Order: sequence, then structure tokens, then C-alpha cells
Amino acid sequence: LACAGDPGRLTYKQSRRGDAEIDRVMQHVLAGSERPHRITEFTPYGYDERQFCSPGFDLGVGSLSRTPYAGYPEYHTSADNPDFVSPEAMADTLAVCREAFAVLDRDRRYVNLSPYGEPQLGRRGLYDSLGGRSDAKQAQMAMLWVLSLSDGEHSLLDVAERSGLPFDTVAVAADALHEAGLLKEGR
Repeated sequence: LACAGDPGRLTYKQSRRGDAEIDRVMQHVLAGSERPHRITEFTPYGYDERQFCSPGFDLGVGSLSRTPYAGYPEYHTSADNPDFVSPEAMADTLAVCREAFAVLDRDRRYVNLSPYGEPQLGRRGLYDSLGGRSDAKQAQMAMLWVLSLSDGEHSLLDVAERSGLPFDTVAVAADALHEAGLLKEGR
């Protein structure tokens, strides 16, 4: 995290791997947020992410900033001072970090305990629990996607990416299916 409070748009620089869990999470969070942003590929120039990503460490470390290093005229000049930082930009950057941490914290792999066809969701009260919700169709699709991809290999982030559904909707569906005894946590 660097340059988190200037007025520029959010920029996430991927890890050297390009497909590390944090890369996928940041791409999913930013794409779903409708915030102006850009995702850039790794380059061996920048901040400490390049050290953590070096071949000897090979950690999946990306970098989130508003305007990347040397990307604004005030960078490393006397004009680069606390007045350049806005509370709104800092709060927005913090909100993105919280959203990313929420995905990382809730991401799980499940195994469908009723894998031969689609289980009866209505008799388990899962369709009834959707009644009256404005997002009932989306919640139903999330349940079907979770059941379909819960083979112990796919994570909830995989489900969200493949289905195009918000991660939170997928996680709530997984929680309901788990509570109904249709899923168990996998590896």
C-alpha cells in the first residue's frame, strides 16, 4: 500500500506471478466496486513489492496505490506534502482494503454433500428464505453455482469469478447451504 491518499484513481499492480490469490481478489473487488481504477502487470520497478516478488522469495505481493510512484508532478518534491492527501481518498482506499480482506477472510473451498444432481432446496427452506428479497434470483443462482462448483477444488472466489456474481452473494449462499447440511468445508 503506497500513495493511498492522493486524488488519483486506484491502481493495483499485480504480483510477479500475476495470478496470486491477492491479484485475483483485488481484480474482483475493484471490478465490482464501480470505482475508477486500473490493473497493471508486474514490472521490476516500484516499491517493496518488487523485492518480495524476487525469485528467491517469490511471494504473491501486489501493490495498491492511488497514483503510482512518479505518476504525479508533486512526487518527491516539496509540493508532495500532507495537503496533497485527502481524507476522502484515504477513506476510499481503506474501504477497498477492507473489502479485499473480507474476501480473503471468507474464501473457502466446499464439497457438495449431495453431488448427484440438484438437491431439493425448497424442502430445506432455502428457496423460502429468498421470498420477498429484491435479489432473490441472484441469491438462487448463487446457490446453484456454489453447489455446481463445490468439488473441493474450487473456492468461493472461483465461483464468484465464473458466475459473475458478487463475492458476498456467493459467500452468503454457501453459508446457507452449509447450514442446511448440503456442503462441508473442503481442503
